[in-house]
Amino acid sequence: MSRWDAWLGQRADLRAERGAERFDPVLRVSRPGSASRDPLDLASNDYLGLSRDERVVTAAKEALDRYGASATASRLVTGTLPVHRDLEAALCRLTGATSALAFSTGYAANLGVLTALSGRGAEILLDAHAHASLHDAARMSRVPYATFAHNDPDALAAELAARPDRRVVVAVESIYSVLGDAAPLRALVEVCHAHGALLVVDEAHGIGVAGHGRGLVHELDLVGTRDLVVTMTLSKALGSQGGAVLGSTAVRDHLVNTARSFIFDTGLAPAAAAAACAAAEVVDGDPTLAAAVRANARTIAAICGIEPAAGAVQSIPMRSPESAVVAALDLRAHGVLVGCFRPPSVPDGVSRLRVTARADLSGEDLFQAARLVARTAATHEAPSRPDTVEGPRAGDAPSPARGLPSVAAVEGVQGPVPPSPLGAVPPHGDDD
Repeated sequence: MSRWDAWLGQRADLRAERGAERFDPVLRVSRPGSASRDPLDLASNDYLGLSRDERVVTAAKEALDRYGASATASRLVTGTLPVHRDLEAALCRLTGATSALAFSTGYAANLGVLTALSGRGAEILLDAHAHASLHDAARMSRVPYATFAHNDPDALAAELAARPDRRVVVAVESIYSVLGDAAPLRALVEVCHAHGALLVVDEAHGIGVAGHGRGLVHELDLVGTRDLVVTMTLSKALGSQGGAVLGSTAVRDHLVNTARSFIFDTGLAPAAAAAACAAAEVVDGDPTLAAAVRANARTIAAICGIEPAAGAVQSIPMRSPESAVVAALDLRAHGVLVGCFRPPSVPDGVSRLRVTARADLSGEDLFQAARLVARTAATHEAPSRPDTVEGPRAGDAPSPARGLPSVAAVEGVQGPVPPSPLGAVPPHGDDD
């Protein structure tokens, strides 16, 4: 065994001891004409159900036929296609932004914007709950960076006051994916203006949900505010893949010339760009989609007995990483897919079930699934064992939970479950 094989084995054993193993389960859906039923998806980021919308899929197919499977090069060489310009224009119409620049992923957009807008003489301040891509971008910027207390404008003001002679980039999310709370953007803008800082707002979970689908920045009438830049992903509510940065023409020009994750990356695949463009046009023309996903989110929260979050994702705290994993497995066996948040992916160390509302859920399926989630979460809320560590170091607790199986669902449900994956589920209140 080589030194590297031994090291990899040690790391694998440590993840197993902490109950922190991750897997990439394969989801197999039923074939057309099959009598079996697909699992109900309350786990993905397809908030508006647009990934399978006929208009979106047709646009992707047409782009595939016209441009081929790839952009074939960096957008500074031969990779910028008319469909990229169409996408950027559609994003501006949707959000009200002056200018947009599409990246191959939302992750790349965050890397590009923070690295390109910081540089020598700058510092970066991140909300403590900011997405991993923003933290990675701060590290890659090779400038000093720190975090400030989550959603706390006063804490941000104190950090900025301590840096009176520095050029500071502040990065936050509009709606956070774990706690589901919205950022106090107006207050954050005021603080940044008072101290001459630039505010970057990641609208990954706001687009398609807040502001009639146009995002929280639009809802709060902050579009066009000076020293404000917005990033977004195309892979959540817009049902495609890719990312974008929205801002002034000067910001776009600067990114084209300095953002390494744009300059040295192959352009967004034309089919993905066309799909996202069509999805943006659908959201722009149909605000009922955003209203539907928020209404369904409130229904899920009410049935599960939790405070409704600001976005599509509703999270149910669990006592341990093990209980969260077992509950997610139990729900999967009964044909309902939910996410499972465990340390180190959660900013406060508390494991959760991640239940995602979608605009295209039917009423009865939604009610039945939410009741099943509530009952299952309650069933697995056993008292914490003495060796369970709560809080920020919850991931250090030993746990026999070995993550999720390699196949999420095979043509419907598996195991001894009712014929319908949702079956007849009594209301959550029956167990109270």
